[in-house]
Amino acid sequence: MDYATLKSLKPSEFTDAADGYRATSDMAGKAKEHIENEITVGMRQSLESKAATTADSQLRKLAQNFHYTQVECGLISTALNGLAHDLEAAQKKLKDAVTDAQSKNFTVEADGSVSYPAAEMKTDGKAPGDSASSSPSTAGSDMAQALQRQAASVDPNPNYGPAQEIANRISAAIQEAAEADAKWAPKLRALKADDDLQVSYKDWANVQKDTRGVLKGADTYMDSIKEPPKNGSPKENAEWWKGLSQDEREGYATLHPASIGALDGIPSDVRDTANRTVLAEQRAKYELALQSFPPMPQKYQPPTSGYTIAYMEWAEKRERLTSAIRGMEVVQERLDRRGPGQDQLPPAYLLGFDTKGEGDGRVIIANGNPDTADHTAIYVPGTGSDLAGIRGDIERGERLWAASDAKAPGQSVSTITWLDYDTPRSAIPVLDGDLAPQAAFPQYAEDAAPRLNQFLEGTQEAQGGYSSSHTTVIGHSYGSTVVGEASKQGDLAAEDIVVAGSPGMQVRHANDLDVDQGHVWAMAGSSSKDQVPVGGKIVGLGEDWTVPTDPKFGAHIMETDSEDHSGYWQPGSTSLRNQAAVITGEYGEVKQLD
Repeated sequence: MDYATLKSLKPSEFTDAADGYRATSDMAGKAKEHIENEITVGMRQSLESKAATTADSQLRKLAQNFHYTQVECGLISTALNGLAHDLEAAQKKLKDAVTDAQSKNFTVEADGSVSYPAAEMKTDGKAPGDSASSSPSTAGSDMAQALQRQAASVDPNPNYGPAQEIANRISAAIQEAAEADAKWAPKLRALKADDDLQVSYKDWANVQKDTRGVLKGADTYMDSIKEPPKNGSPKENAEWWKGLSQDEREGYATLHPASIGALDGIPSDVRDTANRTVLAEQRAKYELALQSFPPMPQKYQPPTSGYTIAYMEWAEKRERLTSAIRGMEVVQERLDRRGPGQDQLPPAYLLGFDTKGEGDGRVIIANGNPDTADHTAIYVPGTGSDLAGIRGDIERGERLWAASDAKAPGQSVSTITWLDYDTPRSAIPVLDGDLAPQAAFPQYAEDAAPRLNQFLEGTQEAQGGYSSSHTTVIGHSYGSTVVGEASKQGDLAAEDIVVAGSPGMQVRHANDLDVDQGHVWAMAGSSSKDQVPVGGKIVGLGEDWTVPTDPKFGAHIMETDSEDHSGYWQPGSTSLRNQAAVITGEYGEVKQLD
């Protein structure tokens, strides 16, 4: 990098290229959505054969390729914008220095040195020197600049000092541009995919590496983008997002997908895009870890038949990997699935995803866009729910959507499975005899309640306000305890509460919950079919040993035909139809016990 290059540089060429890559990223994203939501749907509706199944599998792989292209092109766009930002900063410093030189009648030469008028007084018949120059080592050295200032103080030409200062600024600007070029060149070269047509787990793992590299290089560029408010409310988050330019939004979301994906209050489609990237990266991380997992150590400890400690530790770690992968497969299947028959579902929105937590992963997934829904339902699962077993909870959300959609022709419905808390891992004593069951304590609900309130408030904010959608919160088992605790801790952004098989809600009466009177609904099978309410009374999860299906609690007691603690969402059941009636506000259709 030299003076002439930096002076003539056009950073706009890099930003134009960034815009081109961003456009490619957007096109890849739209192509992915077109494949998932239109092509595969149409094919399933018109074709049914082995060839169609194979084609469907290939199309899903193609959609994943487009997803990878979307993410990588987004990274390239952000990197180019970061390079342009750094070069623009250096060029502005150069231009400012040149402007200052011209204002003093100095001349900046082609090599970046500064010429200045000779002094009127002469020494030995000669005018003192009339040119100043600098090198990167001089411009960046405090000692060298101190010596220059000392020399200027005794130089008979008063122009020497200002000229030297400008020369140092020019040299520093050139050095800054050279450092930006050296920093970004390898990072941009690294953003190069394999030359095959298969996006592998290794490729997705490299996306994480690429993101870290771009993020490290783009520190000054990202500093120019206002960060989201620390511990901000959903309203503050929404205002922050709205205050960013499109380029700033895309740049921040590209480099911080996990943060954006977890930010309550911003649009669901933005969170969904970010969380799909997080899911793909985490899936790759776990798959590669499993592929490189060490061989099984000695299993049995002679002379006994007991397992060795090494084997138990090995087996536990391997099970955590494989169970998390199973859960991620299920989540991805739902994101891919939309078709005729039982699969006739709206697009899925991944509103939260995290493999961490004591509960072995967290997932928030919606059927349909809640931002535009006339009716929204949030289902909160209970004890033992985790990423590995997420299939059942996702299916319950799907069944709630199908039953509710059937009751609301011409209206839009969104049902959300909300597993964003660490659930108790062991049930109440009457069920398993555990002397210290986690589900017997309210701590898990107390920890989860603020997260649920934040999510509900964020959903309402993204929808446009309180009256934009009719919202129902559904708690199953210990999930109802979470809902009750959330209602105690803050303003519950919902109109109705439904609980099934509840062990207690941390309140004595339905009127103590934060919804209007008459908008609490409860159901539970007989004690022989669902023992959880009895167990809840034993451990006291409801105040005064009261559970929602007790008449004195004051909830509407709905009919149920559930055969066990998990049967409240069977297709075509009275239990499911009752929940759908509440979700859609068709209260007159709810079948209640006399």
